[in-house]
Amino acid sequence: MDGSILPIARSTLPEAAAERLRALIIEGALAPGAKLNERELSDRLGLSRTPLREAFRVLAGEGLLRQLPNRGVQVATMTAEEVRHAFEVMAALEGLAGELAAERVTAADLADLRVLQAEMEAAHAARDLPAYYRVNRAIHDRLGAIAANPALIHTCRTFNARLHALRFRSNLKREKWDRAVAEHRAMLVALAARDGTALRDLLNRHLRAKQRAVLDAMANEDIANVLGGTPS
Repeated sequence: MDGSILPIARSTLPEAAAERLRALIIEGALAPGAKLNERELSDRLGLSRTPLREAFRVLAGEGLLRQLPNRGVQVATMTAEEVRHAFEVMAALEGLAGELAAERVTAADLADLRVLQAEMEAAHAARDLPAYYRVNRAIHDRLGAIAANPALIHTCRTFNARLHALRFRSNLKREKWDRAVAEHRAMLVALAARDGTALRDLLNRHLRAKQRAVLDAMANEDIANVLGGTPS
């Protein structure tokens, strides 16, 4: 980690600290398997250790961190088999969210999603992967909100938490990133047509493509340092 200080507003310290740590994990600044240094992170985020420890507990609950008895806190890792299973479930969940969203989408929802799509494509054109992925997450979250099924939204968010870093890195190769953007354009077309079957199938294929990209990278040891494990 570099030595720059990233101050957090004091009114929402634990929540903001958790969000900042979540971003550092997703973007690879805190690699899987890495032990977290409380003093270093306190200095970097400009806060005391109490809210930082509360943030650790939040992220441990999401499966992003592991709290080791008498050994501190470590960024969680996943095996190839765990990755395979997780993406299979997420493909089904996001496909269902798309199908429901196509039934319930409004003109205002579509307008908002078109704005987000334009922002995402601008980040893609600028090759700004962190900005791209933040908007990408917002699009998937918005589809879930349009689906208007609280149980599904909760399950998606809980289950997807550990996959964000892998989904982020699946765009590191340009051709895979370009394909992902094209898939998002097709999703918006299907949503505007209220074609739930097409949107479900597109989202399912989108997640399966992410799965293949991550597993291929693991097999080639391209991101072994990210996953902290070996292919199964």
